[in-house]
Amino acid sequence: METFVGAACSALQKGETLLYPTDTIWGIGCDATNSEAVEKIYKLKQRADNKALICLVADLAMLEQLTGPLDEKIKGIALNKKPTTVIYPKVNGLASNLTAANGSAGIRIVQDAFCKQLIEGFGEPIVSTSANVSGNNSPKEYNEIDQLILDGVDYIVALRTNEIRTNPSTLISIEANGALKTLRA
Repeated sequence: METFVGAACSALQKGETLLYPTDTIWGIGCDATNSEAVEKIYKLKQRADNKALICLVADLAMLEQLTGPLDEKIKGIALNKKPTTVIYPKVNGLASNLTAANGSAGIRIVQDAFCKQLIEGFGEPIVSTSANVSGNNSPKEYNEIDQLILDGVDYIVALRTNEIRTNPSTLISIEANGALKTLRA
């Protein structure tokens, strides 16, 4: 696994894109602070750039660097053992084309050992979006990934290519009034 972490970190440092197994499904990623790298993902996925992408962080400390201090209820949701992406109303430090027009961003603390080591090794959040052309089904298996995606990424993390990945993460939004809204269970 260390070989893949090192090679993937090197690709991220160069502003390149990755295809990698996440804690949910196969994903495409890049440095979440690099707007040029984020743009490459929008083009590869053929996705409108007004549809925000999510990012992954290694731990609560990295999350709070982006969001500021969180209350205990939100910390509990963010640290949920079931992969849970939370849309935070305001974040700092991410590429401007990664956040929504209102300044919000979806962020998940990863549970997966590879992803955690990758983010810790890289030292910055990374983008995580499903490894599919926009509008197509999200791949749960490596062999379901469209050839366009395979050919379009800069580096493929060929780790666990024979495993079936799970469903996308639960998606929760923090509303303007502080209420929580489940967008995807």
